[in-house]
Amino acid sequence: MEKGNRQSNQKKEKKPIIGISIGDINGIGPEVIIRSLDNNKITKQMTPVIYGSAKVMSFYRKNLNATHFNFTPINDLSKVYHRKVNVLNCWEEPVELTPGKSTDVGGKYAFKALELATNDLIAGNIDALVTAPINKLNIQNDDFKFPGHTEYLTQKAEAKDGLMFMVAEDLRVGVLTGHIPLKDVPSKIKKEFIEDKLKLMISCLKEDFGVLKPKVAVLGLNPHAGEDGLLGKEEVEIIKPAVESIKSKGSLVMGPFPADGFFGSGQYKKFDGILAMYHDQGLVPFKSLVFSAGVNYTAGLPIVRTSPDHGTAYDLVGKNIAEPGSMLTALFTALDIANQRKEELV
Repeated sequence: MEKGNRQSNQKKEKKPIIGISIGDINGIGPEVIIRSLDNNKITKQMTPVIYGSAKVMSFYRKNLNATHFNFTPINDLSKVYHRKVNVLNCWEEPVELTPGKSTDVGGKYAFKALELATNDLIAGNIDALVTAPINKLNIQNDDFKFPGHTEYLTQKAEAKDGLMFMVAEDLRVGVLTGHIPLKDVPSKIKKEFIEDKLKLMISCLKEDFGVLKPKVAVLGLNPHAGEDGLLGKEEVEIIKPAVESIKSKGSLVMGPFPADGFFGSGQYKKFDGILAMYHDQGLVPFKSLVFSAGVNYTAGLPIVRTSPDHGTAYDLVGKNIAEPGSMLTALFTALDIANQRKEELV
């Protein structure tokens, strides 16, 4: 095919470019990426670009005996091939792989891939980013002193605030406080902070998920939502006033609800979004209900980033049993949100 015709066909076939950072190269990331992209239907809807290394991906392809999984190595994003899976080489040097083990090498190269992918995302060179799991300890360095992806991306995007938003079809759970010790949570429960997170969630539900009039529930901090002050004052003095303040501005916000009964009774099904006060209060019920299909979305940023809702799962590496469901959902959620945002601009 002549060069001119090839370029013309590439332009016609162009789909949204979805970046995928490889995550910890010794973790489950490369495996779930391969299992997710080993399907021609993916490239009919998006152009995947794996930020990592062709050598690393070849190693895991061989280990998985994924003979049908093909990719095209590139060294420059401008050379991306549409309707194909691309692997953007973020480094050229050989890397020692120790599958299933946490190492400094794993963290070092996870960051290399994440940094380059994030820079391209912020520059608008890719439409969205899906981040494979990192090890929050071994990735720490002079440029990454964060408890996780959410905080790193919020700062890189120069956003005022971000929201860890766990989503799966109609279940969407955000957390007021993310990756902080449980003992520090009560001191973070402030009226303005709750109001800001609720505004962010409501805006996200409208703009990114197309919910015209979001109905949002807020959970209490204490057992039984404080039992009218008997088991804690935060609900009466802080959380409820924040809810009433947002409600007075026309939003459908309710609470605070006792977390156990709220999920146990199925009451969560009546709401478009739920704001939990701390990490495990929201993520334990979420993962119990939709673990294999859950997605971590960083709401409130000018960029689109999703992630599967599981970790590096070192104990599953190499056993060919890792489920790709959450990674697949993360890919299509990123695609849907990127497309939704484009429609909002029209």
